[in-house]
Amino acid sequence: MAYVITQRCCNDASCVSECPVDCIRPTPDQPEFATTEMLYIDPDTCIDCGACVDACPVEAIFPEDDLAASLARFRDINAAYFERHPLESNFDPIVPPQRPPKELGTLRVAIVGAGPAACYAADELLRRCDAEVEMFDRLPTPWGLVRAGVAPDHPGTKTVSGMFESAFRRETLQYYLNVEVGTHISHEELLGHHHAVIYAVGAASDRHMNIPGEDLPGSHSATEFVAWYNGHPDYADRQFDLSGERAVIVGNGNVALDVARVLTVDPDELAKTDIADHALDALRGSNIREVVVLGRRGPLQAAYTSPEFLALAHLKGVDVIVDEAELELDPASQALLDDPEVEPSLQLKYTLAKEYAAGRRDPANKRIVFRYLASPTAVTGAERVDGIEFVRNELVEEGGQLVARATDRTDRLDASLVLRSIGYRGEPVAGLPFDERRAVVPNEHGRVLGEDGVPLPGVYVSGWIKRGPRGVIGSNRVDSEETVEQLVADFISGKLAAPQGDRGALKALIAQRQADLVDRAGWKSIDQAEKAAGKAAGRPRVKFTTREDLLKAARG
Repeated sequence: MAYVITQRCCNDASCVSECPVDCIRPTPDQPEFATTEMLYIDPDTCIDCGACVDACPVEAIFPEDDLAASLARFRDINAAYFERHPLESNFDPIVPPQRPPKELGTLRVAIVGAGPAACYAADELLRRCDAEVEMFDRLPTPWGLVRAGVAPDHPGTKTVSGMFESAFRRETLQYYLNVEVGTHISHEELLGHHHAVIYAVGAASDRHMNIPGEDLPGSHSATEFVAWYNGHPDYADRQFDLSGERAVIVGNGNVALDVARVLTVDPDELAKTDIADHALDALRGSNIREVVVLGRRGPLQAAYTSPEFLALAHLKGVDVIVDEAELELDPASQALLDDPEVEPSLQLKYTLAKEYAAGRRDPANKRIVFRYLASPTAVTGAERVDGIEFVRNELVEEGGQLVARATDRTDRLDASLVLRSIGYRGEPVAGLPFDERRAVVPNEHGRVLGEDGVPLPGVYVSGWIKRGPRGVIGSNRVDSEETVEQLVADFISGKLAAPQGDRGALKALIAQRQADLVDRAGWKSIDQAEKAAGKAAGRPRVKFTTREDLLKAARG
């Protein structure tokens, strides 16, 4: 019997190093790791030891004989990867990471942000060094997108926060939550109290369509909608018009699929999750029967991953609709699909679309409809949104790549709600240089670069503000390890200035400026109160969704 990696895979590769027979691919040192949808276990090599199961932070690995019906197909998905990539052993000697000698003393690091990239960086520092880490976040709660971005019906993905909780139990890491860097403490003051500062602030804004009518009432970013249904305190008071029968999502990445599911699944199913109460109430009164997902390129180039696309087949009371005509491929895409060396995940993505096109439809069900080769040209409406206009595209080769080019064919859909889901975007960080085109802080392997291209002493970045908004939660582990490697090397070589203030001085400074600081004890009180309310309701937790309620809970 072999083990199987399934849809929940977060790509953090914790399982890779634990496997005694080296049968999990791709590994972080392989080029395909950067673009893989998930990791895979070779069924012919697996020895059924279960080491990978214990290492997985999101409970994504199961014995093949224990796979639920919704996950059974992953047995073949894992095997198909190794048909394309025969396993070759990578049993090279592992080079241990460099550790600072004890005589250098304690390494003090501030981390701005408390999401996955920040947490992986903190975990790596605490494992490798005699370190003291202060973690800052402007929200009263940690975990970033794990708490406010992961869809409520994906509870397995959220379990990665348990790994961080376990790693951060000691006082070597201290929380400074509800503290905003730039308001309550400056960048220069952080450097004055630490050897180094890591900015792991993510990509807080989103990209715009830049078309007429985009700002009409009823047109929003998917970022807002996701934050709203996940109980982010900055978005709890948002209003979304669910009175119409059709919503349109522009963009077809995994976030678009999350939103489509939340809009169509039975609210009674969502009531078993940690979805925000205000969102659950609104969804119970929703009239939306159909969600149309628009993608500007073809089915082979769709941004969603095949595991998330596959999961839609198991939604109760929801039909997934693909028009057979939408699956006619241009010559270049067809050639790619016919290539015997094509990646199994790409073949699966197209196979699933064909299956949805041939599937049965129940008029009583809600619908998620996929439209390909479509780019919006205008959001229409007088006082508010009443529809969206789009142009039909064709794929053409330019410079060796397939790009979407508008044709003279246009179309329109009636809709009362339009959500754009075309990507996150990083925002400038006060005191740091910023690359406006790429929307990242310029850096070299995590070392922040000044305008002259020379690294700024003691300043580092990790996560989306470092590499751009790509990858999944676990992608931040390898990214953060790279950043910490540079930081530790700079500490060993004497490039980091010693802090002028200690932990006590830092705590006193923050206390003067932010009376509502939430520390470890405060977050623990919030966490316990939410879980207690959840237990009473048969849910994982019931979230506090306003700062006032969060701070009240933090005070116990």
